Amino acid sequence: METKPSEMTTLTEVLEKLRHQHNDNEFKPKNDGFITPAGKFYKPEDLTIIKTYRFEGVSDPADSSIVYIIEAHDGTLGYTMDAYGVYTTHDEVDNYDDLIKRLPVQEREEQEIFH
Repeated sequence: METKPSEMTTLTEVLEKLRHQHNDNEFKPKNDGFITPAGKFYKPEDLTIIKTYRFEGVSDPADSSIVYIIEAHDGTLGYTMDAYGVYTTHDEVDNYDDLIKRLPVQEREEQEIFH
């Protein structure tokens, strides 16, 4: 019987796993889309959220964050992240929430993403 690996429980675990696979591309919001460290620009329709992780700070709400694992139409894999609600880290981008809502979601199991 095959056992399912447990879900990652910390932000560091998720980011380290992506880095280990050379998929630690941060999709940063820019204008009406996202840009990667390599300078490639993607419109929301070019991206799909394939996994969502929510992390809640035990004693400090400022530690609460959300990480979206994203796959681009060209196979580029990476992430975007934010703090919850009023603690947002995207003050310079007024439309971050709207951009995220425009990305289609096709949730995948961890073992499909992190192999």
